[in-house]
Amino acid sequence: MATPPTDAVNAPAQNTPRIGLLPAAGVSTSAFLLFGLQLAGWGHGLLLLSLLGAFLVSRELGKDLSLIGLGVAIVSTTSVKADVDWDRFFTIGTVLILAVSAPLLVDRLVLRRRAIRFPWLSGERWNRWQVGYIIAVPVLGWLILPYYFISSGAYENWPAITDAGALGRFLVGVNFVGTWDELFFICTCFALLRRHFGLWTANILQTIIFVSFLWELGYQAWGPLLTVPFALLQGWLFSRTGSLLYVLIVHLLFDVVVFLAIVHAHNPGAIPIFLV
Repeated sequence: MATPPTDAVNAPAQNTPRIGLLPAAGVSTSAFLLFGLQLAGWGHGLLLLSLLGAFLVSRELGKDLSLIGLGVAIVSTTSVKADVDWDRFFTIGTVLILAVSAPLLVDRLVLRRRAIRFPWLSGERWNRWQVGYIIAVPVLGWLILPYYFISSGAYENWPAITDAGALGRFLVGVNFVGTWDELFFICTCFALLRRHFGLWTANILQTIIFVSFLWELGYQAWGPLLTVPFALLQGWLFSRTGSLLYVLIVHLLFDVVVFLAIVHAHNPGAIPIFLV
């Protein structure tokens, strides 16, 4: 039987003092320092200070931000710059898996609760606007992404594909990272933040972490003009649908176009379906 949207998504579950926003913002800003600016010392220092501050404000806030911080810290142990070489393929994959699984295991086995959940379905049928958005996403990607990658030169942040094996790893990597994005940024970061803050406060905080990660991955130049609205929409959609499946389909449809657009940018004429 399908499960309804979780309380952590629908409404804050904890009576967190307003000052709790300060350490929460610190955790998000630490991700910006770590991923966006590549300032490991400052980023880890701010992360630790923010977690200490969170426990001073509220024990529950400290627990939830610590789970987010654990994932952020794990990701920061390696570069997530796009790379399809076998060693980086497995290294990045392993780190990202640990960044999702470690907070989940701590939540279940150490804290003895279920604050992190992955609600596959909400139990409700998708309405017309939800179906329409799923159709619109790849169309918008087809119109916008090739222009972004080529005009900004951001496609060069991804390696040129020279053989079928690398092409296959690239396709798998794009879909894996897209899936991980929803598991960590939405089902973990956003859902934990929603336990303490309003919808848009939590959404903005998770977006800072989300977009900072995507910047290091390769969405640079004016990429945040695309990734910020996308991250905000994913959080909002998850709060409306309560469905991991829905936001995952949206993300992976978008990522199919990302894959095709980057291959097209590196190999003009190879995929003659774009306008640019």
